[in-house]
Amino acid sequence: MKRATVLTSSAVALLLMAGGATTATALHKDVTVTVDGQASRVGAFGFTVADVLSAQGITLGARDLVYPSLSDSVADGQTITVEYSRPVTLTVDGSPVTFHTTATSLAAALEEINQPGLRSARLSAARSAALPREGLSIEATTAKDVTLIVAGKKKNLSTTAATVEDLLTEQGITRDSDDRVKPGLDAGVTDGLRIVVDRVEVSTLTKKESVPHAVVVRKDASAWKGESSVLTRGKDGTAQRSYLVTTVNGKVESTRKTSEKLLTKPVAEVRTVGTKASASGIGLNLARAAMWDKIARCESGNNWSINTGNGYYGGLQFNLASWRSNGGRDFAAYPHQASRAEQITVANRYYAKAGTSPWTCA
Repeated sequence: MKRATVLTSSAVALLLMAGGATTATALHKDVTVTVDGQASRVGAFGFTVADVLSAQGITLGARDLVYPSLSDSVADGQTITVEYSRPVTLTVDGSPVTFHTTATSLAAALEEINQPGLRSARLSAARSAALPREGLSIEATTAKDVTLIVAGKKKNLSTTAATVEDLLTEQGITRDSDDRVKPGLDAGVTDGLRIVVDRVEVSTLTKKESVPHAVVVRKDASAWKGESSVLTRGKDGTAQRSYLVTTVNGKVESTRKTSEKLLTKPVAEVRTVGTKASASGIGLNLARAAMWDKIARCESGNNWSINTGNGYYGGLQFNLASWRSNGGRDFAAYPHQASRAEQITVANRYYAKAGTSPWTCA
């Protein structure tokens, strides 16, 4: 609306002096002035709307609205309406926009703009808040669809929380210093975001455990190759150990030893192994030959080349597993294919491990 020249108080005074009472009566008007919906009945001297508003101390900005226009004449009993324009800066999900409105409340101002999601958005001020003439800055966060997984349990929800931390607070999700949150608490909430809260527990576990004994092997040139014996029986020790155990959502993620106290020392086992060999490089060991001959008479009728067909072979009736596990293939694929001396050598190897217990006839 076009703004007219304001009639000054000095000009009005000159007119009154020149025209007297008749002029004064003509200039005086009883009007209603409504400013932002607030009506006041006033008496004023003036020809135009601008004169009346000036007399009431009402100043207007370039965007303010006046009806009738400032240059229009004023009639007795007339209503003059003034609506102040207010700047509003609205930042929606981090994107700012500024607009001007003559609305007097935030709710009314938001109705004037076509911004998706504003009806359900969270605002930094109450929707009922009044808009001051100098304007207002508002932060708006629209609803986002997100997935929240807490300790492995999944939940789909819609939220107006601005950050991950705000969302967890909104959902009543408490945390301790060990718990893990991805993405971080300061991360902004975006549509489709996946938020994972892992419950982490760190505890100390103390228990007694076995300490394995060492095995010391000594070469014995007086014993045939393949023959061994135990000089000192080994014995495990015990230790008290403490571990830092980390569990994530109830499952053990890692175990780290933090301390150890030796309670009983382990005793090393000492073994000897024969190195004596025949000219062919494979040692023959005819120790206890008389005993083996006696066992052979019982097992096979002293037939060192017998194959009974029942899975047992030779004079000492080896099965293939025992023959092979004691180095029988140093001499032959099957026990009955080896000589008496070779069968006795393998038997002595087996004897060093188990005595005569494998032979029933012993």
